Amino acid sequence: MPGRDVDPTRINNQLRLIKAKQIRVVADEGQLGIMDIEAALKLAGERDLDLVEVSPDADPPVCKIMDYRKFKFDNSKKLQKSRKKQTTQTLKEIRLRPLIDTHDYEFKKRSARKFIEHGDKIKITMRFKGRELSRQDLGANVLNRLVMELADIAKVETQPKMEGRQMIMILMAL
Repeated sequence: MPGRDVDPTRINNQLRLIKAKQIRVVADEGQLGIMDIEAALKLAGERDLDLVEVSPDADPPVCKIMDYRKFKFDNSKKLQKSRKKQTTQTLKEIRLRPLIDTHDYEFKKRSARKFIEHGDKIKITMRFKGRELSRQDLGANVLNRLVMELADIAKVETQPKMEGRQMIMILMAL
């Protein structure tokens, strides 16, 4: 089928493609020693298991006697479980103005709290227009007030700094 990954692992009769005459054989109970490929295949066949090449670069190559389908199934389950546990952290942006009204400020603060509790980082942008640019202390006061009120769940990752006509600060969860 197109788009399907091909498994590069050599198992059973594919091991005859190995150029080496001898291979090191390992099983669940430990190392079985160095033997030729035909003897190892016969030993795996007697146990109703597969002979799988686990280390092709070793000298001699290392092969393990195991149930290959069970091995692949367990690996896929582990991979699924690790993907499930991964969390992605996104950067949310909240825009403020230096002369923000009380209700608007409280609304933005609730949004910031919700984002941080969800595990996201917050980029807080303070925009200055016209003459507000000469009163950057007002914007800094609003940002400091927000930091103080969110101090129980967040800390400052990047201190407030001016970039053109806006002051930017990044908060992250504790």
